[in-house]
Amino acid sequence: MSGDRLGFKQMCVKFDVTPRTLRYYEYIELLSPEKEGRNRFYTPREVARMTLIMRGRRFGFSLEEIRQWLEIYEHSGTHRQLSAWLDMADRQLVALKNQSAELDRTIDDLHKLREDAAALLADQRT
Repeated sequence: MSGDRLGFKQMCVKFDVTPRTLRYYEYIELLSPEKEGRNRFYTPREVARMTLIMRGRRFGFSLEEIRQWLEIYEHSGTHRQLSAWLDMADRQLVALKNQSAELDRTIDDLHKLREDAAALLADQRT
């Protein structure tokens, strides 16, 4: 059985997170490692949950949204969880597209200001 579990440090390395982050995820009940004395061990279930947590963070979901989504599976099963995922993904896609459009505008503004500054500098040289 111990071959199927990861220790605390192994889990930190596998997911490139700090010990503080991993402990915090346990504190807010996103993860529930097995404990033997002072040692924590993460089962394949916990590794899968951490994979989903990290993916959710990359997509911009809050930890609370992720916690609620994981909890749906525990209480209502896969079908309800997938339905909730579609709703969350749709909302996040809209938000990310809005952020992308704003970023494109910011980049365009910066290019324009840079061109203006370069032109002013060139005029001063002549």
